[in-house]
Amino acid sequence: MKTILLTLMVFLSTLHAKDIYATFNVEAQKSANLAFTASGLVKNTSAEIGSSVKKGEVLASLDNADIQALLTRAKTVYKYAKRSYERQLKIKNLIDEGKFDTVAKAYESAKSSLAYQQAMYNKTFLKAPFDGVIFYKDIEVGDAVSGLMLKTVYKIQSATKRKLLITFDEKYANIVKVGDTFEYMVDGDTKTYTGTIRKIYPQANTKNRKITAEVQAKNFMVGLFGTGTIHTK
Repeated sequence: MKTILLTLMVFLSTLHAKDIYATFNVEAQKSANLAFTASGLVKNTSAEIGSSVKKGEVLASLDNADIQALLTRAKTVYKYAKRSYERQLKIKNLIDEGKFDTVAKAYESAKSSLAYQQAMYNKTFLKAPFDGVIFYKDIEVGDAVSGLMLKTVYKIQSATKRKLLITFDEKYANIVKVGDTFEYMVDGDTKTYTGTIRKIYPQANTKNRKITAEVQAKNFMVGLFGTGTIHTK
């Protein structure tokens, strides 16, 4: 009886646990193509290829003297409209309702105008959307850019965080699960690494009949290739 149970356990283990060959490419965990959405002449650039930047850091800016003048004017109009509104608000019950509505309307209009001019001014600065490294630059001082014809001027990727896009045969679609272990080697590196499958794409590639999954990693150069084994549970 013990022999039968042992044989059954071994059979079930073999049935459910399987090592699956997979290949992978290294990609950045985050990446973005950056472009100006405003039009104008490039006034300065502060990031080069290989520059490490922080989220919100200005990478380049446009000549914005005209927009800055409009913003200053909007701030002045808003300041006095707000003062007038606050004065009228104190005596609201003593004045004509129509007069108060006129003042309130002017105040709201000035507030909206200020918000709009501030937004237009902000668009003249190109900022990093997250902490990362610049790996592409196609912009120089004096270049003309157009918000109507978007052109990628910078490309940024996460500094150290990577994802391995692993691919395996579609016949294992019902076997590989999130949480399975992936043991792998990067091409040109003799060290063996281990990761965990965090995501499985819900569609097979119709060209090569492969399924893609993701494994988190760090510090590898983007674009590297490797092979490994998925240890299913």
